[in-house]
Amino acid sequence: MGGKADGASAASTAPASRAGRNLPAAIGVGGGLGAALILILIYVPMVWFGVVTVAMAIATWEVARRLREADISVPLIPLILGGQAIIWLSWPYGTEGVLAAFAGTALVCMVWRLFDHGLKATPRNYLRDTAVTVFVAAWIPLLASFATLMVLQDDGAGRVFCLMIVVVGSDVGGYVAGVLFGKRPMVPAISPKKSWEGFAGSLLFCVIGGVLAVTFILDANPLIGVLLGVALVFTATLGDLIESQIKRELGIKDMGTLLPGHGGIMDRLDSLLPSSFVTWLVLTVLV
Repeated sequence: MGGKADGASAASTAPASRAGRNLPAAIGVGGGLGAALILILIYVPMVWFGVVTVAMAIATWEVARRLREADISVPLIPLILGGQAIIWLSWPYGTEGVLAAFAGTALVCMVWRLFDHGLKATPRNYLRDTAVTVFVAAWIPLLASFATLMVLQDDGAGRVFCLMIVVVGSDVGGYVAGVLFGKRPMVPAISPKKSWEGFAGSLLFCVIGGVLAVTFILDANPLIGVLLGVALVFTATLGDLIESQIKRELGIKDMGTLLPGHGGIMDRLDSLLPSSFVTWLVLTVLV
């Protein structure tokens, strides 16, 4: 993804790599999380629901806290509880449950924000705050629900593995190519350290990872892997840029500090969230 440099923790005291992250800490944390997720998906795939819901609750809290620091009042309680409903209702009711829970969450948040200062107080910045709230609900739990919808399908764990392999390929390929060859900035106004050379590395690794994952894990046509790799290099990169722009507008470096070398939970999910939807869509239609 062109070197995910702007997700490095500001609080880290270890030497940063050329791309701006604490590389040893990032590798250690990423490897540990990856190993744990692999074991869960292989042996207890339905625990994936619990993993996703906990991660989304933390990510929502991180984003809401940062927004409140910028005086954007998002109703945290209905946003977190509604996010849990969006993900958990995908288990018994599929996409219908996700849609109903998202609509209900949006409605409850609108009403909550209308009266969160009491019945007699006049709401301030109501339109802005409710719009941002619905955006957060769509950005985090709604997109994440497609990662849980996949695990309910045939070869569900394999489908999630395809998502993770291709997105990790995007990150690794972009980081390596960006550090070694990166000279031409892609979108310097949003993420100065992302380069076109890094994007080319992401594309190469995504396509290779997509072909290998789809062929050997799902036993499907390798051309589907090519399509998945090309699609996810765009969604992963754009997801990263979206969060970078949000952080730029909020005047912050990271959403949180929970993961050394990475930042917060949300700083690790920015590329995975939109990629979850696209992976679900491609594999549901073609596999």
